[in-house]
Amino acid sequence: MGLVQITKVSLAFGDRDILQEVSLSLSAGSRSSLAGSNGSGKSTLMKIIAGLISGDSGDRAVQKGSRIAYLPQSGIIYQGRTLREEAETAYTGIIALLHEMEAIGRTLEGATQDNRNTERLLEAYHRIQDQIDQSGYYQREQTIAIVLSGLGFLPTDMDRAAGEFSGGWQMRIALAKVLLEHPDILLLDEPTNYLDIEARAWLESWLRSFTGGYLLVSHDRYFLDQTITEVYELFQGKLTRYGGNYTAYEQVRDQALETLMKLYEAQQEEIAKAEALIRRFRYKASKAAMVQERIKKLEKMERIVIPESLKHIRITFSPLPHAGRLALSLEGVGKRYGSRQVLSGLDLVVESRERLVVVGRNGAGKTTLLRILSGGDQEFQGSLWYGVGVQPGYFSQDAAETLGGAETVLTFMEAAAPTALFPKVRDLLGAFLFQGEDVYKSLSVLSGGEKSRLALLRMLLKPMNLLILDEPTNHLDLYSKDILLDTLRAYTGTIIFVSHDRAFMEALSTKTLELSPQGPRLFYGNYGYYLDRLAGEESPDLKPLEDRPREMSGPVSPRAVTPSAATLSAAMPSAAEHREKEKQRQIRIRRLERHEAEILKTLEDLESAKARLEGELASPEVYRHGDNARRVKAHLDEVSAHIDDKTREWEATAEELERNR
Repeated sequence: MGLVQITKVSLAFGDRDILQEVSLSLSAGSRSSLAGSNGSGKSTLMKIIAGLISGDSGDRAVQKGSRIAYLPQSGIIYQGRTLREEAETAYTGIIALLHEMEAIGRTLEGATQDNRNTERLLEAYHRIQDQIDQSGYYQREQTIAIVLSGLGFLPTDMDRAAGEFSGGWQMRIALAKVLLEHPDILLLDEPTNYLDIEARAWLESWLRSFTGGYLLVSHDRYFLDQTITEVYELFQGKLTRYGGNYTAYEQVRDQALETLMKLYEAQQEEIAKAEALIRRFRYKASKAAMVQERIKKLEKMERIVIPESLKHIRITFSPLPHAGRLALSLEGVGKRYGSRQVLSGLDLVVESRERLVVVGRNGAGKTTLLRILSGGDQEFQGSLWYGVGVQPGYFSQDAAETLGGAETVLTFMEAAAPTALFPKVRDLLGAFLFQGEDVYKSLSVLSGGEKSRLALLRMLLKPMNLLILDEPTNHLDLYSKDILLDTLRAYTGTIIFVSHDRAFMEALSTKTLELSPQGPRLFYGNYGYYLDRLAGEESPDLKPLEDRPREMSGPVSPRAVTPSAATLSAAMPSAAEHREKEKQRQIRIRRLERHEAEILKTLEDLESAKARLEGELASPEVYRHGDNARRVKAHLDEVSAHIDDKTREWEATAEELERNR
């Protein structure tokens, strides 16, 4: 059981409408996702559904007895208890029921069987007992162990103080508590932000077996495709439902957006033409009426607004330093922290243009390896060589800690941008979720996530031919991830990266390096190929890395065919043909210029005639004879229609002239 419903809920912040008559219903079996661009109001809507805040108007209804649990994006800190004790607080509501049941039991001890009140108390006692049994309270120790283990906690963590865990692990504790509450309706706002890929897989499995309903906000496509059957999209304050998983939603949405973009582009072209005409004739008295007409038309036009998340933004790289075929080589690399050996005996060759993803369970040494590869850790066993001309760039999970000071976001980025990208800095910042006034924030007031995004973008603008990226997709929404993925696909250097986003890993990687206590293994395929091979782990050719023959990497280029001189000559236009084409182009331009001048002269005469006729209509004399007034009015209408025709002809001629110049 369990039901929560909101109906025609609206909410505004100042003059901005966040929600406009939004309606949504969640019940047992709901497998829903809430989608929308950054800042569209998703978290606000989740809080309204949870009952934490109210809308300006509309209704919220909850079925009696329904339990709703809500996980925010961040900001939860636990202190004063051990991990085990904190997890047990998820059963606080059940403990209250136990006390209530005990109180009823004590009352029943002195009651008579035929008392009507006794029957009512017995019914309440058994109802509460059923609730407690269904909650799994008596199996809580086993359930707590399963949930915490699934989210990545070790048995040795159980008696650690909760306050010792970092921010990301604090959010894992919060997620564990929400799951342990076993609510009827579950609201999860970015539950995967701080989960590694193993914990995400466990959460997918848990949600598939969950009997209640849930609403998710997530920036992980694969996770959503595995867990939802419907998408609610929040777009410019309106909520629209799409059936199917997230991929199906994107396909349908893309078609609708394609239509919207065409309408937007057509309107922008119309606006550009009108503004060009206004600029050209603004200071000509004879064109004043025509200019005013265009200005009024623009003012009355209902503009189509395209959100930042729909605009196509592309990051282009500066020319990369030339490098040889070898990017880097490792021999016998190992790393020890005290008595703990994290890496051991790693031999590896990475060639230019490869995209190597490093995978392994939490603590397997992925971040340690990336620090060694970047040169940030010199205290390791074995040897590391860079190829000729290789210049590495490193993005780390703690990149945020290096940013600070009074410098603004915009100034910080403009200082790093190459000349070609300088005019696009604002767009690039928007793509990485710095929009509007955000670009004027000083670095010192940015959150950890904002600093991380800024550090990543700044690094991408530098001319480096080896990118070493540790969790580059953290703190990015789906739109920003798409931009980053397109950017890295177009990158012509070498990439070595760690990520917990499965779709991103599969789309970018070409090789997979697995780190585990049994030793490293190299798989000659992307992350999807790696998972397929794991499914057939008994296969005999999956041997430790050092026992594998090294294969050539990268696509094999087709044999180059050099065209003959005769072929080149036949394919290239002759100098005489080129001169003839240029001559014809100049003739077309002169003809169009003459035609444009004739049209403008005609328009000038028509505007003069229109002004004269409007003056006649304003004179009382013309109304002394009704026929004269009708004649002047008919003539004025004819001249106005002629002006419209000639204006359209001028616009078409000016456009054709622009294409030929």
